[in-house]
Amino acid sequence: MSVTDELERLQALRASGALSEAEYAQAKARALGGAGGTAGAGGGAHSGFLHRLTLSSTDRVIGGVCGGLGAHTGLPSWAWRVIFCATTFYFGVGLLFYILLWIFIPRDAPAGAPPGAPPPAG
Repeated sequence: MSVTDELERLQALRASGALSEAEYAQAKARALGGAGGTAGAGGGAHSGFLHRLTLSSTDRVIGGVCGGLGAHTGLPSWAWRVIFCATTFYFGVGLLFYILLWIFIPRDAPAGAPPGAPPPAG
């Protein structure tokens, strides 16, 4: 079901009185991916993945990009390293992607840091 179809269905339920205004607002936010973890379309899951992605401070060779990708995907970090090396040798873009990810992905918190603590500087 697309987001548009789900919003139309929610509007119909609200118009018939089956949903209160508060329930409608909560369901609409969930459908649009603003609240909760499941969006009606596939975009919410990808957006959540990108917001969780961090550089690894423990599994790193150069910058922690492959360790971070390995921690948040189904592939181990060594497989990500092979992918980046292969695309660097064959197409030359692997190194570019690695550097961009290294720049734009935030670092994870150290092992002993509290969950809300900012990542280390530097």
